[in-house]
Amino acid sequence: MQSIVTKVVCKAFERIAPLRLAEKWDKVSRLLESPFQRANANRVLLTIDLTPDVLAEALRTPTAFIVSYHPSIFSPLPSLTLSTPLQASLLSLAVNGISLYCPHTSLDSVHGGINDWLARGVKGESDNGDVSIIGDVKGDNEGGAGRIVTLDRSIDIGELVKRIKNHLQLEQVDVGHPMTPKPIRTVAICAGAGESMLSDIDADVYFTGEMPHHAVLAAVAKGVYVVLCGHTNTERGYLPVLAEKLRATFSQLTEETVVTESERTELKNLQLEVFVSKEDRHPLQRM
Repeated sequence: MQSIVTKVVCKAFERIAPLRLAEKWDKVSRLLESPFQRANANRVLLTIDLTPDVLAEALRTPTAFIVSYHPSIFSPLPSLTLSTPLQASLLSLAVNGISLYCPHTSLDSVHGGINDWLARGVKGESDNGDVSIIGDVKGDNEGGAGRIVTLDRSIDIGELVKRIKNHLQLEQVDVGHPMTPKPIRTVAICAGAGESMLSDIDADVYFTGEMPHHAVLAAVAKGVYVVLCGHTNTERGYLPVLAEKLRATFSQLTEETVVTESERTELKNLQLEVFVSKEDRHPLQRM
């Protein structure tokens, strides 16, 4: 029988980032469900990736559920053994009563999700700007796979980079400069890896986590600035925002009839908590 934590987490994400917004190629939703609920565990742990360090953190804390933004299971697994760190981690979760959920591109697309959060950083504190959607608008104007910010006024690349670094709390980013400097009014945004989303977009700047070498060369050759921040650096700063959304949604679900009376009592006694992983980090460090 599905545990109350699993039930509530899945219902909460259908409100926060409905799975219908995910890209067709993506692997989202509940990726692993333990056959039992871990005893005396009331913590939902948020991370970008399920790494061995994050797994160790989950096992030494009262974690009942992990929300991993990136899908830990993407390609089909030919087996489940201890032969790889990923398979060993999945087995460890299962035998310790910890389940796993992935929102990925549904959280990118949804209004108020990761791409909109990145857009707020581009606009800064004083620029209202206009935000439009890249890609197909899904559902009732619920979101799309990327964003274009049109600023109220033109700024130079130095000001934009300052805004981005402040928003992402980074000391350095990589910037591709076109041959002729120009003022910036439009910034195309894609969290994570932006080549397929941004390469044909008409904008002054492509802002994303990573792009292949030749895609960067092509962009700057046609006069577009490229700002690359590291794949997960464009995503990790959103986790505290997601934590607040989950806490509020858990509170709402506890009071509503989407759970039974006995489940409502169990939830109140459990006092479900949400934490952002302290061990989750970008895999590459500048030295």
